[in-house]
Amino acid sequence: MTLNEAVLGQEYLITDVDTGNDEEMKSFLFSLGCYSGEKITVVDKKKNLVVAIKDARYNIDPELADAIKI
Repeated sequence: MTLNEAVLGQEYLITDVDTGNDEEMKSFLFSLGCYSGEKITVVDKKKNLVVAIKDARYNIDPELADAIKI
């Protein structure tokens, strides 16, 4: 399942980051700490998703959230 389908407030383990051939997007997500084996929590869902990774919160769009498999 993708991050777009996550339940608010529940912690998940990232199983894969599938960006296809988009190395720039994969590198960006990696720089946020978003990689396989890392824990992630969706804090808020509106137009974009607010996610907590490690000790930080990030606002990501649905396209990025689709690339994150949990």
